[in-house]
Amino acid sequence: MFSHVMIGTNDMEKSKAFYDATFAALGYEPGVMDEKGRCFYVTETGIFSITKPINGEPATHGNGSTIGFSVKSADIADAWHTAGIENGGTTCEEPPGEREGSLMKLYLAYLRDPAGNKICAVHRM
Repeated sequence: MFSHVMIGTNDMEKSKAFYDATFAALGYEPGVMDEKGRCFYVTETGIFSITKPINGEPATHGNGSTIGFSVKSADIADAWHTAGIENGGTTCEEPPGEREGSLMKLYLAYLRDPAGNKICAVHRM
């Protein structure tokens, strides 16, 4: 359904280091910077990118927004979460673990990135 996700940051260096580390835990290559100072993570299923806002205003996180990344196991979700904490992220929500949803059992690990965006590693059990 989605082709790409782009989020804002006020500190490109911190955000790139954070996403390089968390995506490495998922098996992805470091992000690639373009001539406009944006960073792109290109995969077979879509593109994730970070940028300073083009309108020159400060970046802010979306209150009530979460971006979820599919992972193949709880161990990968935990590695992702650890990499995030070690690279400027902060844990949020409950600690990583199993949750019983109305449709299925999930393993979830939540973080806030250095810009305050809420992200989640999701393993559908």
